[in-house]
Amino acid sequence: MNIAIVGTGYVGLVSGTCFAEVGIDVTCVDIDAQKIENLKQGIIPIYEPGLDELVCRNQKEGRLHFTTDLSSCINNVEVVFSAVGTPPDEDGSADLKYVLEVARTFGQNINKFAILVTKSTVPVGTSKKIRAVIEEELKKRGVKIPFEVASNPEFLKEGAAIKDFMSPDRVVIGVESERSRKVMERLYRPFLLNNFRVIFMDIASAEMTKYAANSMLATRISFMNDIANLCELVGADVNMVRKGIGTDIRIGNKFLYAGCGYGGSCFPKDVKALIHTGKEHGYHMSIIEAVEKVNEQQKEVVFNKLKKALKNLSNKRIAILGLAFKPETDDMREAPALVVINRLLESGADVVVYDPVAIDECKRRLGDKVKYAKDMYDAVIDADAIALITEWKQFRVPSWSIIKKAMRGNIIVDGRNIYDPTELAEEGFEYHCIGK
Repeated sequence: MNIAIVGTGYVGLVSGTCFAEVGIDVTCVDIDAQKIENLKQGIIPIYEPGLDELVCRNQKEGRLHFTTDLSSCINNVEVVFSAVGTPPDEDGSADLKYVLEVARTFGQNINKFAILVTKSTVPVGTSKKIRAVIEEELKKRGVKIPFEVASNPEFLKEGAAIKDFMSPDRVVIGVESERSRKVMERLYRPFLLNNFRVIFMDIASAEMTKYAANSMLATRISFMNDIANLCELVGADVNMVRKGIGTDIRIGNKFLYAGCGYGGSCFPKDVKALIHTGKEHGYHMSIIEAVEKVNEQQKEVVFNKLKKALKNLSNKRIAILGLAFKPETDDMREAPALVVINRLLESGADVVVYDPVAIDECKRRLGDKVKYAKDMYDAVIDADAIALITEWKQFRVPSWSIIKKAMRGNIIVDGRNIYDPTELAEEGFEYHCIGK
């Protein structure tokens, strides 16, 4: 089976590589010529554990190809996936120009039946716009070539994307016909041999499922952060509350950890887009709007705790541990660390940062506004305070005695609640966390 995937960002590259891993012939397409040339040389544009090895192996074995020209391969494939970006516009709506450009190229070049599958996160109703663009291009050519559109939203977690793709808990596919259903079923069968969990539905429902899923997870995070903030005021412990409600089978224990807010490429963008979709249809998404508001406020919590503990931040040296929005990625899009750092800089603080993989990304974003450390122990030298933002495994059990000797002050603000307050008190630290 031959397929093409347009877009070699996070979703496109992981999807294409994993399809190739099970024996499907995959051509990945991107308009960025330098990125394609790098991929041909085995240079991966994103950090994802295990991805570089899979890309190199499947390219070497002839199942994974890279090109800048969709037209060169489109008539050798049965399915074209659109995995291009849908960045938010200023009003929060998803920008569909890249999605529609793929549809336009598809309509300009197909000469036999093919399916255009949208894997990008797009608002409900996008498939109708895609179909209209393709039909317009076919009309310009004066030809009638059968085609279909479908929706196949991705649910990959950065840092665990390969495992998620190879062993998915479910695959959601929106189709228009039995013909499309059979093609997509054949495509995904290798991943689901033990428990065939493809959920077929209409396209509008598939498009909505992606937004609903991410918005529900974001809601749970903001809900627990709201509870955590109240816990601090009333003297409760959010970790105990989390255990108390998480054992209720109606609630479950996933995404109930309090912290300093969510970030990344999905939750912030998708929450905004869902709010905008509601407005377009005259509906006020009250809960989702509150989720977004709580999250933006929560990104300020670590800064506020530092300010309260140090009184005056001017010329204070603050060590930031963790820059990526979550562990096992270098993605800093909408990362809470950016909010904390910018607020500290505005207050005149001297900021030193360290992250196991996101240093280069931080340099690209912030340049020389901050100082960069070679490891966590280098970062804390002469620091008045430490702020833990991303819960990387290597931050979990540090040598507190070494850190205490290296620091000038003794304040630790734990934005992810990973440390033991009793242990830190015994080591002589002033410890602050979320929700206690």
